[in-house]
Amino acid sequence: MSVDHPPEIYFSADIETDGPYPGRYSMLSFGLVAVATYDGETVCRLDPRAHAAYWELRPQSDEYDPEALAVNGLDRDRLQRTGLSADEAMSAAARWVRELSGERRPVLVAYPVAFDWLFLYWYFMNFGGGSPFGHGSCIDIRSLYVGATGATFGRSSKRHVPGSLQPLAAHTHHALDDAIEQGQLFVNILEYAVGRTGPEVAARE
Repeated sequence: MSVDHPPEIYFSADIETDGPYPGRYSMLSFGLVAVATYDGETVCRLDPRAHAAYWELRPQSDEYDPEALAVNGLDRDRLQRTGLSADEAMSAAARWVRELSGERRPVLVAYPVAFDWLFLYWYFMNFGGGSPFGHGSCIDIRSLYVGATGATFGRSSKRHVPGSLQPLAAHTHHALDDAIEQGQLFVNILEYAVGRTGPEVAARE
C-alpha cells in the first residue's frame, strides 16, 4: 500500500425522496452499507448487516411529487414529527462513514449513482459539515458493469445482468434494503471485473 493509494472501502447507498432533485424537494430517508474493501489486489466482502446504517429525515420544503411518495410509501406528515433534522442526520452519517473507514478511502457506490450522489452530496455539503466522500469519490454500478462486460448502456440495466451476478437480497424501495441489494450487485460485478483483468491490470494507474 502506498500513501497515494490507500485501500478503499465501498459504501452502497440508496435514498428515497419526494421529488427529482434537492433543494426544491427533500430526501426523506437513506441507507448506507459498507460492502467491501479493495486494495488493488484483493476484494474483501463485508457483512452488510453488520456495517449498515439508516436515517429518516424531516422534509425540507412543502413541495413534493405524489408519484415519488407512491413509490417509496413514506409518510411526509409522520416524518415531520419523527424524522431527524437534516443537520442531525447528515452529521451522524458523515461521522459514521469516517469512523468506519479509518485509514481507508471511502467510496460511494449506487445504481444509478447520479441520482443518489446528487442528493447526498447536496445534503452533506449543506447540513453535514462536508462530504466524507470528497467531491467525487463515487462509482456507478451500471457503468462498472458496462466496463467489465463490454455491454452497451442499453443492455446494462438490471434485467440484462446474468443470474451469476444478480444479488440475493430483494429490491423493496426501502432505502436500507435497497442499499444492501445494490451493494451485493456491486461486489459481484467488482469481483468479476477483477477476476477478468487480473490484479496487475486492475491496479494499474
